[in-house]
Formats: sequence, structure tokens, C-alpha cells
Amino acid sequence: MSILERLQTDIVQAMKAKDAATLSTLRMLKAAFMEAKTAKSKDAVLSGDEEIEILQRYVKKRRETIELNAQAGRADLNTAEEQEITVTQRYLPEALSEEAVRELVANAVASTGASSAKEMGKVMAALMPHVKGKVEGAVVSRLVKEALGA
Repeated sequence: MSILERLQTDIVQAMKAKDAATLSTLRMLKAAFMEAKTAKSKDAVLSGDEEIEILQRYVKKRRETIELNAQAGRADLNTAEEQEITVTQRYLPEALSEEAVRELVANAVASTGASSAKEMGKVMAALMPHVKGKVEGAVVSRLVKEALGA
């Protein structure tokens, strides 16, 4: 079952449960999926990777909003944003721990023979297929920089 199909099923369940907050988030996610689908073509089908990318962008936007709210002194608005993140993360693959990512980074550095920050691109290219959708790119980038001594 695709993520979009799961979303549709969960929308019906949220309606029946009268869970307005979850329903709102699910509808926003579905709209994002439909927008991406129509941007491709009328009868396009999103791949699993594309679905995950949409969800990750949505979570990233919510995190940015939380940060902006905090900077503006409106942390009281963050509860709804955090709930949206929680609902969205149900559809993402289980995230890798930082230690697991560190291990993958070490393996990628060893396999590419990278020794300086100038070779970060090679390491990232080797690493991203293994962590895509399981950890944010910023975290991977930070850990690669640490491993290369940048």
C-alpha cells in the first residue's frame, strides 16, 4: 500500500474519530501529494522515494516554522506544529540513530578514500542512497564534516 493510499484510509478514520487536528494534517499531506502528482502529469504515479521526499519537506517546513515562532517569541504556536510533525512521521521510514549514521559515514569515508573536506561530495554521493529518507541531510552533512575534520 502506498503512502497516499494509507493517508486516504487514515483520513476516513480521523473523520470517524472526529480528530480534527489529525484530519487537518492528513488533508494537508494529501494535498501536497496531489500537487506533486499533477505537477508530473495527469495520470502520474509517485514513486516511494518521491512520497518520502514530500513528507520530509513537510516536516522540514514545520520545523522551520517552529524555529521562526520561537524567534518571534510565539512559542505558544508550536504545539500545533509539533503535532503535525508527529502525525507526518508516522508515514516516514524509521529514522536511523546518530550512532548508526556515524558508522555509515565511517564506512563511506573508508570506501571512497576521502581524507579532506574537499572530498565531501564523494562521501555524500556514496552515503545518501543508504540514508535517504531515514535521516535529514543536514545531520548527514554535519557528521561527514566531522569525520573529514572540516
